[in-house]
Amino acid sequence: MEQSTQIILSFLSDIGILYQFELIKEKTFLPGIKISNGTLIIDNEQLLYPGDILHEAGHLACMPPEIRRDLNDNLPNTDLHAGGEMMAIGWSYAACIYLKLDAEVVFHEHGYKGGSASLLENFEQSRFIGVPLLQWHGMTFDEQNAGTLGFEPYPVMQTWLCTERPS
Repeated sequence: MEQSTQIILSFLSDIGILYQFELIKEKTFLPGIKISNGTLIIDNEQLLYPGDILHEAGHLACMPPEIRRDLNDNLPNTDLHAGGEMMAIGWSYAACIYLKLDAEVVFHEHGYKGGSASLLENFEQSRFIGVPLLQWHGMTFDEQNAGTLGFEPYPVMQTWLCTERPS
């Protein structure tokens, strides 16, 4: 198992994201990984990119607990899940920084429908993606609000798991 995979899995255990190793027989959106009833299912034989684990964990982490525990691969086409993609991108970048992993672990050249380089450039230029939604969920603060409240701004996270649905 790659060192980055071990670092990611240790982090997921620490923050309470459930995962298990299992053979995946069906085709999945990302090779070797799927979400089933709020748990990441990882097939080490099919997994191509360790960063995909971190991105999919972001989908779980950014959902309120009552949604997280029932989450499966086929996410319904709702505003919450559309925003969830933006949050998962921002969350996984923050996790890379926290774990001292190169952001290319998540934003590898074969991901994001050819848009990885653009995502990396945005983050490197502090044009952060998903931060307003992560802030709305109480998980981090943008620079302006962090300073006002006395917190460190994104990519520092106040919490790694969404605890409730914002009102």
